[in-house]
Amino acid sequence: MTRFGYTLLTEQNGARDLVRYAVSAEERGFDFEVCSDHFSPWLASQGHAPNAWAVLGAVAQATEHVDLYSYVTCPTMRSHPAIVAQQAATVQILADGRFTLGLGSGENLNEHVVSKGWPTIKRRQDMLREAIKIIRELFGGRLVNWRGDYFQVDSARLWDLPDVPVGVAVAMGGTKGVEKFANLADHLVAVQPDHELVRSWHGTR
Repeated sequence: MTRFGYTLLTEQNGARDLVRYAVSAEERGFDFEVCSDHFSPWLASQGHAPNAWAVLGAVAQATEHVDLYSYVTCPTMRSHPAIVAQQAATVQILADGRFTLGLGSGENLNEHVVSKGWPTIKRRQDMLREAIKIIRELFGGRLVNWRGDYFQVDSARLWDLPDVPVGVAVAMGGTKGVEKFANLADHLVAVQPDHELVRSWHGTR
């Protein structure tokens, strides 16, 4: 069955307006709402870039039925995967199980602000794979120690875990992307209208 979603554009609206629009979209029957997670707007003329996670927390409390997604968060540059896991678990609690964590490899426009440089696509995808594994470990509620190729986690645990586990959606482009991430994701975020991509995704399930 077709479901219809509403996009909360953090690049074009302030935080208060986004919460108001989220409530209005739910009242008008939208099935889900996705919230972009950017530090900067795409164009200066758009004029906004509130923190997506603060917005999602407020929307989770202000709505009752719509599913919520981050669309999409980069858990490798601006935000460490352990922090993303904590944010996602908290929003899931506030949303009573309606939240799905959308993840992607990021864009230079938004990730450059922490001055770590901009890695190649292969390196960014490798970082994303490792980040997802860390996030999954933390969602399990265990004490996590991690020494990987890109990240370190020391004695970390999520002390507040939701009753409904957080699903993970990953933005993928092309069949190679599906090959890299399908085994780590619960859902596909298709970044272009590509039927072959969707077929490849379903072929892995």
